[in-house]
Amino acid sequence: MNKIHRFLAGAAAAAALVFSVAAHAQTAAPVDAEKQKLIERLLTLFHPENEVIIQAQRVGTNALDQANLGLQGRVSKDRQDKAMKDIGTDVQKYIDSATPLVSTSAKKQVGPSVAPLLAANFSAEELRQIIAMLENPVKGKFEKLVPDMERAVGEKVTADVGPQLNKEITTLKTNVGLKMRAAAAGN
Repeated sequence: MNKIHRFLAGAAAAAALVFSVAAHAQTAAPVDAEKQKLIERLLTLFHPENEVIIQAQRVGTNALDQANLGLQGRVSKDRQDKAMKDIGTDVQKYIDSATPLVSTSAKKQVGPSVAPLLAANFSAEELRQIIAMLENPVKGKFEKLVPDMERAVGEKVTADVGPQLNKEITTLKTNVGLKMRAAAAGN
């Protein structure tokens, strides 16, 4: 009985979504040719699909991090290194297969999903301003400097509180490790 209710609730939600999307599509105003060209230009400069690709890749890097944490202190260093090398190969295989798959889909979906949002939220003049901002050479110069700025702040923070932070990190790792061992021993 419970499965039937869940199925019906899911079907109702899906139907509501379909009708909502269909109603929105019918009420969306057509975009004039000038605005459409501006949107297309903007999407050659700004790539919202990149975050989707990064998130797909992050699954692999998170798996690698979790495996490394899970093996620490549980197996010898040699066995850990061998396992991490093998896991790294699997993660790379995942990234190599997932990235083009997600990238192709994301690039295909950018126009149909982002263009209507841009058209509904920005005037042609605002789109021109965004394009001008993205094409501005000063923006590029600034973006090239961002890693240096981040590194400079990181170095100062490390010099300022590094030893204290390392102590906090060590305490955290120790406490987490003790709780993990206690949990494992309870099984």
